[in-house]
Amino acid sequence: MTGETAFEGVLRQIDDSVPFEPGYYNESYLDRRINARMRRRGTESHREYRRLLREEADEREALMDALTINVTEFFRNPEMWEVMRDVLRELTEEKRRVRVWSAPCADGREAYSLAMLACDDDAIDESRVEVLGSDISEEALAHAREGMYHTTRTTDIAEELEPLSDPNRYVDREGDAFRVREAPRRLVTFDTHDLISDGSRGPFDAVLCRNLLIYIDADHKGSLFDTLEASLAAGGVLVVGMTESVPPDRGDGYEPIDKRRRVFRRR
Repeated sequence: MTGETAFEGVLRQIDDSVPFEPGYYNESYLDRRINARMRRRGTESHREYRRLLREEADEREALMDALTINVTEFFRNPEMWEVMRDVLRELTEEKRRVRVWSAPCADGREAYSLAMLACDDDAIDESRVEVLGSDISEEALAHAREGMYHTTRTTDIAEELEPLSDPNRYVDREGDAFRVREAPRRLVTFDTHDLISDGSRGPFDAVLCRNLLIYIDADHKGSLFDTLEASLAAGGVLVVGMTESVPPDRGDGYEPIDKRRRVFRRR
């Protein structure tokens, strides 16, 4: 293609051969993730890396995993979860069936956090709560369904679970391994879903879409927000990341439940 840079050639190869749509993501994010894979493979140029993508299915899979937003933890930003506790109390008091969507859910820890919180709080009727965790990455979903997490040099699972009154009720622990127990697991299902191309789900009483919007190109945030809005029930609750917010042109459609913790109710 005339005038195409080597980097643009890599993006076109991704578009052609990886189930990921690079056009929706900002270029600095794509550049960081692609360069990390190039360093891992010892690849000197974008042209050489594009050849790798064309020829090696394993590298296409590894890049897909690298491009998928998969940074997560149990009860990430604990202050938000205290707001979410009140939201779930209110919803289960008002409704017989409360549907919550964690999207993207990465390895499932956010979805399980919702389920554990529901089980842990006596003022929340967990029998009314259904949690869907969805992600574009099949590898992440396989991990989520397994429900096994390990403490590592950079991840302390016991510390992540501290917001719970008694974490041992919700995980079986063996050394550094933590497996989610049956009580929270039965509230959660996992499914493949691409927020960019697969459209809306629901309606949900609450949608958590945290730390994805910051990576989406400004031109495409509107269409992603269309999907989130179409998935929310009337009066539903939307939670975005701590460095994100409702786009200014959508502000009239939401009232803050807790603006600092980025929890909003759809008017």
